[in-house]
Amino acid sequence: MSAVARYRLATPALAALLLAGCFNAPPQEERPVRPAYDMVAAIRAAGAREQSVIDVAPLRDPGVSAWQDAAQADERAGRYTDAAAKLDQALKLNPDSPDLLQDRAEVAIRLHDYAGAERLARQSWSLGPQLGPLCARNWQTVVEMRLQAGDEAGAAAARKGVQGCHKEGVPRY
Repeated sequence: MSAVARYRLATPALAALLLAGCFNAPPQEERPVRPAYDMVAAIRAAGAREQSVIDVAPLRDPGVSAWQDAAQADERAGRYTDAAAKLDQALKLNPDSPDLLQDRAEVAIRLHDYAGAERLARQSWSLGPQLGPLCARNWQTVVEMRLQAGDEAGAAAARKGVQGCHKEGVPRY
């Protein structure tokens, strides 16, 4: 094989190698790592564990109740987008409802909208009783979102918020 023939064969291979060096793989977007546990279950468990003497249960508007019940059914069935839409409709009727805001925050977590979930939980806390089970769910949501963001200091501060939701009763003998 002559030098010219070898040059003709080597030229395309060399060009391909040179071009390959010019291109880099696209940068990988850093996404939060999903925890190995169900964050919403942890949030709801925090509310269930809260045995405060204070447990405010708001009066429910029948129209809002229907939306909320339908959203819960959708969530149980795994239709999180539908559940979010129904809760959004309920919030149009009652935008300052702390329990609706917290329910919407928990569905936002299911939809991986972590910033929205924390914002809704904080809004729920500011409008809510700031004691009892709803308060514990609000702050546990913040704990989970801070952990998701890698903010250990924020999660520790939010854990104190969960503890602050408890109000001891007066001992009666």
